Amino acid sequence: MATKKRVSPLAKALLETADDMRKSGLMDKTCHDKITLRHLGDTKIPALAPITGAQIKSIRERANLSQAVFARYLNLTVGYVSQLERGTKQPTGAALALLNVIKRKGIDAIL
Repeated sequence: MATKKRVSPLAKALLETADDMRKSGLMDKTCHDKITLRHLGDTKIPALAPITGAQIKSIRERANLSQAVFARYLNLTVGYVSQLERGTKQPTGAALALLNVIKRKGIDAIL
């Protein structure tokens, strides 16, 4: 049985202090970047919803992009974008994450 770890008020205060120290130059980026997810607690990460081929084509067409340009923006091949739009392949991993961002916020979110 998994339990959710709550961030204590002390941990929240320490994270705020670390952010302030980074902003003021008292803490360097390397040190600040060592703060791990366990310190952040239950930060909500948007769920990656599956996207159909028709939705991918609609997203691309609303952005007025050819398959080649869309593929370049997503760092994919044109053939893969074509397969996604036809529904012969389903996006996974980083491609699915990018498509979800574009679906929610528009193509300008990645440009």
